[in-house]
Amino acid sequence: MKPMKNLTLIVYLILAVTSLKAQLRLPAIYDDHMVIQQQSSAPIWGWARSTQEITIKVSWDTTTIKAKTDNTAFWSSSLQTPIAGGPHTITIKAGEEERILQDVMSGEVWICSGQSNMEWSMAASADGRELLTQIDDRNIRLFNVGKSAAPSLQVRGEGDWQICDKESVRDFSAVGYFFGKKLLQDLNVPIGLINVSWGGTPAEVWLPEERIKANSDLAKSSEKQIDNKPWCPSKPGVVFNAMINPLIPFRIAGALWYQGESNTAAPSTYKLLMENLILEWRKQFLVEFPFYYVQIAPFSGYGEIEIGTLIREQQVKMLEIPKTGMVVISDLVEDVKDIHPKYKKPVGERLANLALAKTYGKNEIVSESPIYRSMRVEKKGKIRISFDHVPSELIAKGVEPNEFLIAGEDQKFYSAKARIEKNTVTVWAKEVKHPIAVRFGWKNGSIPNLFSKEGLPVSCFRTDEWPTGK
Repeated sequence: MKPMKNLTLIVYLILAVTSLKAQLRLPAIYDDHMVIQQQSSAPIWGWARSTQEITIKVSWDTTTIKAKTDNTAFWSSSLQTPIAGGPHTITIKAGEEERILQDVMSGEVWICSGQSNMEWSMAASADGRELLTQIDDRNIRLFNVGKSAAPSLQVRGEGDWQICDKESVRDFSAVGYFFGKKLLQDLNVPIGLINVSWGGTPAEVWLPEERIKANSDLAKSSEKQIDNKPWCPSKPGVVFNAMINPLIPFRIAGALWYQGESNTAAPSTYKLLMENLILEWRKQFLVEFPFYYVQIAPFSGYGEIEIGTLIREQQVKMLEIPKTGMVVISDLVEDVKDIHPKYKKPVGERLANLALAKTYGKNEIVSESPIYRSMRVEKKGKIRISFDHVPSELIAKGVEPNEFLIAGEDQKFYSAKARIEKNTVTVWAKEVKHPIAVRFGWKNGSIPNLFSKEGLPVSCFRTDEWPTGK
């Protein structure tokens, strides 16, 4: 019996030592090959034994940072990060335990989030898979958050940072990669991309459930979105809990968003919903970061009611939220029967142009599509439409502008003629002698041909607020 007791004691001691050495833990987002947001106060946090002293040393500074765990074993502090560059190391000690993060770069970090068109991988995109064998971008680092949902907040998260090459980028967001590639080319700093997306998800799953419940309109709309699809969750908050919360409050430069196709069951509250999401994310990440998004593409499969167009209209209204920007992609669709446009490079690059112009001060870049501003009824049954974001003039890629509708007091819309006059458009139809309203690109699958001279498509719009379906 004595040898057995000794063996039991040895096993116990081994387990005890192993347990002690396993106490120092970091969230998944803090790992080798990571990118930290340059020249910022970047939160860092983790877990160790309760009431334990934590010391942090970084290779770019001589300062020793100290923290202490509380009775939940949690600790937190912040790093004053250097100007873009690297590689660096971050050393964290807790008692006899030590964790050294290697190959840490300082640069610009962006979250890429949304549903399937953001999730769409390089291998799946028409202009991504043909480039895979050529990709070797060591100054782009990729972090894929694994899909998961939970009824309560999760903390450590899943995923790891990878250097961008033909293997690691294969299953990464194509929109995200092409965004990051253009930033790297124009800014010449390391780029960190965090892909946290899930095809089919309505926006309600991406913010805390209590935020939905606190607003009666959002609560009613969310009930229409719960459809128990077999490939994704739809209950409010569950994806935020498992995929966003473990990243909080990692310091980021901004967020990209490509989503809305799964919110067509209740389009009228989409702007309100997204405003809540943006404000909540900014609150949780402790910074009022820019939020740039893609207006959903034309798709005829929504049916006869213009629910897809109504989402696009709500996305235009989202521009009222501070520090937001929208790219229009109605010209990037080959097949309006396919909800997934095949080409993602121009989408990512238009998002990058928004960031370069609005976040990084490259004002020479024209990054915003023309947006409806106002209308004026003129003589001879014509209406003149004025736009914002027209640096020079408008052009039609065709004989004349298409996809215009016009109506009088009877609210009956007719196909309209349109003529460009520099940065305005005059609209009329012989059937409407006294027009009072204009709609443009109003069908779910509309692909208008009106652009700024700089090549950006004009967003759909309407001048009326009449009930839809007419």
